Amino acid sequence: MIRTERKYIEILRILKEHRDPIGAKRLSELMAERGFILSDRAVQYYLSYLDTMGFTEKIGNQGRILTRLGLDETDNALVDDRIGFVISKLERLAYRSTFDPATSTGDVAYNLSIVPLESMESVKSAFDEVVKSGCGFFNSYRIIERDPRVPSGSVGFITICSISMDGVFQRNGIPVKMAYGGRLEIEQGTPKRFRDLIGYRGTTIDPLELFISSGLTSISGYAKSKSGIALANVREVPCSAKKQVEETIGLMNACGFVFPVVMGTQVFNLPVNPFRLSIVAFSGLNYIGNTVEHGIEITTEIGAGNIQFAKVMETN
Repeated sequence: MIRTERKYIEILRILKEHRDPIGAKRLSELMAERGFILSDRAVQYYLSYLDTMGFTEKIGNQGRILTRLGLDETDNALVDDRIGFVISKLERLAYRSTFDPATSTGDVAYNLSIVPLESMESVKSAFDEVVKSGCGFFNSYRIIERDPRVPSGSVGFITICSISMDGVFQRNGIPVKMAYGGRLEIEQGTPKRFRDLIGYRGTTIDPLELFISSGLTSISGYAKSKSGIALANVREVPCSAKKQVEETIGLMNACGFVFPVVMGTQVFNLPVNPFRLSIVAFSGLNYIGNTVEHGIEITTEIGAGNIQFAKVMETN
């Protein structure tokens, strides 16, 4: 029954997304955000069952965490149930992004990477390569050390997630659709074609995370010689919104955002669509991809949450 009950699966997913124990009250709030309205008492009932199954473990009065068995159960949830989970999470982050490029205020979505303290300088060098080559979604990053999510002996790196763009568009009345994540081939500084594309609405894993873990990028090559394969996303907006889109992009560029790579009704080897503009933008995950290519241990939570833009801009 556990494999067909969506409430159980959603609770397991929430616990997987968080490193620290979560109590029933907070779980109830997070479940409500995903469309499952449950009282604290109902959540306690579900947690009691999950404890019995060995999927969750109670940590004193702090709340529950996933057991190894629970982690396996979450990963093995029905594929049909998991499809759309990635895009749903990104859309929630976009909705919560309140950034206003006209004033450089508000919240943006971010990724959080954790690395051993002894690797900090090496990771900074890898991140700086991306900044210098211009293949990051944003031209800066933030280092954090004092954060409950950063274990002792480690340091955190915050990078702005490109889903922040969607939040800005939406707040300006521009309908936007996150369409694909892909590997963009670049020759002598000129983007040529997509080697591979994966649709966000038909996958159970973040496409760009898959490309990184499979060793299918050459971001470091691009950083050194302007030729390589970097990560990029494709968004679609109505052609009728072109002028407003260009104005919004201009304001974001002035704040340090680096996009688009290209925009049009027909770009690279994508199908022609006379009614929609495709916006190709480098991904913020190029920072992580370049670090992995350098053989540095790094753990990243994609779409870790929302943060004030001003905090990202604070001097490291």
